[in-house]
Amino acid sequence: MIKKIILGLIILIGMLFIYYAVKKGNFNPIFKIGQPIDSLNNVKVYYNGGVDNVVEREIVNGYNLGLKYQCVEFVKRYYFEYYNHKMTDSYGHAISFYNTNLIDGKINEQRGLFQYSNPSKSRPKEGDLIIMKGSIFNKYGHVAIISKVNNNEIEIIQQNPGPYSPSRDSFKLSKNEEGKWKIKNERILGWLRK
Repeated sequence: MIKKIILGLIILIGMLFIYYAVKKGNFNPIFKIGQPIDSLNNVKVYYNGGVDNVVEREIVNGYNLGLKYQCVEFVKRYYFEYYNHKMTDSYGHAISFYNTNLIDGKINEQRGLFQYSNPSKSRPKEGDLIIMKGSIFNKYGHVAIISKVNNNEIEIIQQNPGPYSPSRDSFKLSKNEEGKWKIKNERILGWLRK
């Protein structure tokens, strides 16, 4: 009985070590951390390895863009470089970009952007930020930028989706019977717009 308990503990410790290593390290031999892998309007997406990998804080002219190669850093850098937009609150995890107390279409004062819920009466547009709630593997949520919109689908561009996930992903878009636009992904809380 004691041997089974010890073996179980060894297996559990091994699994925790592997889980931690995958979230922090880079096991994808194709890319190096910090390597450009995509871009939108000449703003680069960099590879980050594991979703919890942290390099250093990126500050430009005193403005905090976030932790290098994380999802938040990309969207804030994109809005800063492409739209010349600085968020009022320049800190926080991806999930903190969405204010659950706001009514659809109102200004999110922390980010200086209009906020729309999923579903919303406002159709998503290119350039909108998509905010996703956390998951079992990433409690901090995720944020990305809508790079394309067509009649029944959106495409996003993202930084730090994981060591083997692509920088672009697509989700179905539909209009429900109440006239609201819904992005078909249960993790998507809503979107922000300048």
